[in-house]
Amino acid sequence: MQTLPNTSFFNLHARKPTPWNIALVCVSLLFSIPVAVVFGSVFFPEREVWSHLSDTVLADYIGNSLMLLVGVGCCSLLLGVIPAWIVTMYRFPMSRQLEWALLLPMSMPAYIIAYSYTGALDAAGPLQTMLRDFTGWHYRDYWFPEIRSLGGAIAMLALVLYPYIYLLARAAFIEQSICVLEVSRTLGCNVLDAFMRVALPLARPAIIVGLSLVMMETLADYGTVQYFGVSAFTTGIFRTWFGLGNSIVAAQLSALLLMFVAVFLYLEKRSRRQARFHHTSNRYSTLMQQKLSKGQGIIAFFICSMPLVFGFIIPVSLLVNGAMDTYAHVIGKDFYLLLFHSLLLALITSVLALVIALFMAYSNRNSRSFVNRVLVRFVSMGYAIPGTVIAVGVLIPFAWFDNALDSFLVKQFNISSGLLVSGTVVALIFAYLVRFLAVSINTAEAALVKIKPVLDEVAKTTGMQAMSIVRRIHIPMMRSSLLAVLLLVFVDVLKELPATLILRPFNFNTLAVRTYELANEELLADAAVPALAIVIAGIIPVILISNSISHSRPGHKPSS
Repeated sequence: MQTLPNTSFFNLHARKPTPWNIALVCVSLLFSIPVAVVFGSVFFPEREVWSHLSDTVLADYIGNSLMLLVGVGCCSLLLGVIPAWIVTMYRFPMSRQLEWALLLPMSMPAYIIAYSYTGALDAAGPLQTMLRDFTGWHYRDYWFPEIRSLGGAIAMLALVLYPYIYLLARAAFIEQSICVLEVSRTLGCNVLDAFMRVALPLARPAIIVGLSLVMMETLADYGTVQYFGVSAFTTGIFRTWFGLGNSIVAAQLSALLLMFVAVFLYLEKRSRRQARFHHTSNRYSTLMQQKLSKGQGIIAFFICSMPLVFGFIIPVSLLVNGAMDTYAHVIGKDFYLLLFHSLLLALITSVLALVIALFMAYSNRNSRSFVNRVLVRFVSMGYAIPGTVIAVGVLIPFAWFDNALDSFLVKQFNISSGLLVSGTVVALIFAYLVRFLAVSINTAEAALVKIKPVLDEVAKTTGMQAMSIVRRIHIPMMRSSLLAVLLLVFVDVLKELPATLILRPFNFNTLAVRTYELANEELLADAAVPALAIVIAGIIPVILISNSISHSRPGHKPSS
């Protein structure tokens, strides 16, 4: 007779659930509500609205979203993989500085770089104005690439999203055994062959993960596509909700967008189902970077610096120029209030995310329950869900709860409770947690894996309790990872736009929202100060991440 696996999930005689397990289930179900609401919306047909959408804009939503995915994906691969290989394997002027500087565009939200380039390249911008003054031409007498277009949106998104691929590709190249590359050279492979036939296939899983993040961020973007007038799913959700006043169809569009994400992840996993990407050698030595000749070094510097120049240096220079002209009347009481709101939301969310992530990671570590593992993985999917979708999934149940409670209190006690949850900071922070818990959970679990269980057992023999072990042993060992969690979530919250736009309380603005509002009013110079504040806040964690990657290789020796 066949027996069931002996796990706490299947075993009928397993011990009763502990309070920790019950708490984990409750927390996981709480943060699963937005996704459940979005998927549940498909069971409420709205045929008339869908008929209108299918006859007018639905094809544009689907077509433009697909073209964005393909365009941004291809451009990000080129901008990310090639510089990652060059700075990892070769020495040339400024190569050490480019290793970390190529990550700087990650601190630049896509909607901010879009505003920066629009101010410079638009018909009334300084570049075209200078061109007309120099040639005597008038507007439309010459051809100039249109920045507010689908192609412009692809370029803007690729310039700030390629660091996801660069980061993971470089980490993969650094961790590869140098012996494998040396053997390929002895077998007749030149430099290009070794890269294409050995290094690139070994790094494919990491590159695909980076590409997946790029695709998800592309689908999640709202500020760029809305500002450039591109009809995509995120703009369609906003128009359906606020234009047509139909939250159900907005949720159904969100479900369709989630299907895009799910299909892409499935196809990616299926494409490498039969492939294996094991390293063929465990021997590591100090990575000896080949020094390029003067001509080769100039070419390498040009290739590697272009993403940095167009993705960070130029837009930051434009922001600084605009800020110098407007800071006197922009920086005041209102600006400091925006800064306080943004920092407070980011601080509260990052601390809560850290605490919840530690709780879930420890619960998963100390339990062999299949249910626990599934719940933690399901909650970790939040990062793959666009902020617009999460906002829809949060506002619908919260508004229902507020309305139901208010109706009950009015009926029973003639007292109106008003909006207790929806339309408050609580709903906004909850949406942030759903969106960014994956970052904190994955980082906390990666740090916990490095702590051997034997340390816990030794500590227990000295009489230490569980909380004491965490406080006195685990947290000191995980300090750098926990700091990374705080910084990453902090910066992500500062940059988040669509969820904040939908869920923020009345008369409650943040730096991201104010930047968006000023740019939409074509006050691009005034938008430079809050935009620059967001960028500066994002630089520190980017540099810390780059430094940790540089020291990740076995056999690494610090450079002098």
